[in-house]
Amino acid sequence: MTNRTRFCSALRWALFALLLGASGLAQAQTFYTARTVLALFFPSSQRVTYRRFELNAELRGKLAQRLGVPVAKEAYTFYYALTGDKLDGYALIDEAMGQYMPITYAIKFSPQGSVQQVEIMVYRENYGSEVTDARFRKQFVGKTTADPLLLDSDIVAVSGATLSSRALTGGLRRGLGLLQELVLRDKVSP
Repeated sequence: MTNRTRFCSALRWALFALLLGASGLAQAQTFYTARTVLALFFPSSQRVTYRRFELNAELRGKLAQRLGVPVAKEAYTFYYALTGDKLDGYALIDEAMGQYMPITYAIKFSPQGSVQQVEIMVYRENYGSEVTDARFRKQFVGKTTADPLLLDSDIVAVSGATLSSRALTGGLRRGLGLLQELVLRDKVSP
């Protein structure tokens, strides 16, 4: 993707968001910042560090094919929580496209790679905010790459929030797959 293409894409999204905001259609609900969600995930860890993984187009394509979900970003950042030399867990902050706007979410993973907690950080859609409810998010706890993570199979969609449910389910599948492929496969340390 060229810089011009990125700029045009960003400009289109900015204009779209401006129009939605001006018309009163989109009202973002911010629940967490990166700092507050990491503090929630790792309250007793001594430190949280990170590692950024750059992905070229070829690797993004291979990962998307393997995971069954888009891997559009050129880089993903995994957070590592540590107490002394002991790894307390990992976290990923990512976005999934809702009907019109991205949903920003965070996933906390165990050191072995299972989902321990999911939090919605920013919800920008007017409808479907029920996916922010703990009842929906708890369905992901304990999931690993061995689980299919399919809507209406092992994840129950929220009535009236099917698109947001689908987006987050795909986002969690992507997060688990990226953790496995980028971090756990070779035990990459921060």
